[in-house]
Amino acid sequence: MTEQGREPRALFGIAEVTGPSMYPTLAHGDQLLVHYGAGVGPGDVAVLRHPLQQDLLIVKRLVERREGGWWVLGDNPHAEGDSRVFGAVPEELLLGRVRARYRPRPRGQASVTGVLAWAVSAVRPVLSDRSVSRRLRAR
Repeated sequence: MTEQGREPRALFGIAEVTGPSMYPTLAHGDQLLVHYGAGVGPGDVAVLRHPLQQDLLIVKRLVERREGGWWVLGDNPHAEGDSRVFGAVPEELLLGRVRARYRPRPRGQASVTGVLAWAVSAVRPVLSDRSVSRRLRAR
């Protein structure tokens, strides 16, 4: 069932990571399989609209629900651009949960060992980290 006048929304989609905020879980250039409308909980990695610039999509780890929405953090503690800067992200800006990542093969990687190492690690599920809310409280 679709809303009148609106296109049906895809259940899954692809997003690309830009920047270092989710390193080491996600690297710049990684492709993500996003499950739109999926249930989420603390520790999940999600794609959201930036609360201050809603045409910009961001990828962050959901830490905990607070008044006003989700508190989100990047996995890289040295990178900025998360709830420490813009506060809680309203629930309606949450688009989907990241299920897997595909890491493109580095250019110029020609050795058999290098190609095999890439092949083994190129596609991985993006798992929840349920310890993030405990780490936030310990700060």
